[in-house]
Amino acid sequence: MSGAGEERIAAAFAGSGKRAALMPYLMGGFPDLDASRRAGEAAAEAGADLLELGIPFSDPLADGPVIHDAATRALAAGASVAAVLDVAAALSRSLPVIVMTYVNVVLARGIEQFMTRLAECEVSGLIVPDLPYEESGPVAQAAAGAGVALVPLVAPTTTEERFEHIGATARGFLYVVSLTGTTGERMQRSEALEPLLARAHAHTSVPVALGFGISTPEQALAAAEAGADGVIVGSRLVRAAGEAADAAAAVGGLVGEFAQALAAPAS
Repeated sequence: MSGAGEERIAAAFAGSGKRAALMPYLMGGFPDLDASRRAGEAAAEAGADLLELGIPFSDPLADGPVIHDAATRALAAGASVAAVLDVAAALSRSLPVIVMTYVNVVLARGIEQFMTRLAECEVSGLIVPDLPYEESGPVAQAAAGAGVALVPLVAPTTTEERFEHIGATARGFLYVVSLTGTTGERMQRSEALEPLLARAHAHTSVPVALGFGISTPEQALAAAEAGADGVIVGSRLVRAAGEAADAAAAVGGLVGEFAQALAAPAS
């Protein structure tokens, strides 16, 4: 089982056929459990290469208002960790699923038990944004033993020393946060993307994916042109899922637009 998640993630990046692999983020259980599963399936059919699936948490400190509200509404509707992992298991049949949650969710269930359940659901990776690198050892060890890639995050404020350590031990891919602050839609492209992505590539051998603030196909393409191996789109899709009468159709349509923007040029 060791390395199974990493291998599937690596294959998805290598085989995307796009300028950069496309990784939508969706909130599990939002607008409800069945709708989140159908939205994930629609994303896969529309051209997603991987899928990041959030487990709703009451204090999502890395998330902006759109995703925070989605988590609150999912919890109010009765979404549980177990139920969202069942959604992950269903979606993992179509593409690699990366679960995103907070460390209290992992600790409350027991690190080993949580990783075992991820492996049973064929989850490929795990993102825990409030788990500091210096304290990640037990989680990383358990994840590796279960064949789940613990994906670390770096940001523009990450020091060179920490960049070196995090990049050297990254599994699956390195998640580069494009800006300081929380998740959310932004309208402008930062001119600092290219040097930030260059720093990431210099410190790791795994693919580099850019997230936070990417809300239009044009921004996704700009991220790819700046050097991202993968592009993560979250708040725009979550907002669409919450606003539309048919969440799956709305998400699938938007993912298709992002996939088209990232399509590799004809040779």
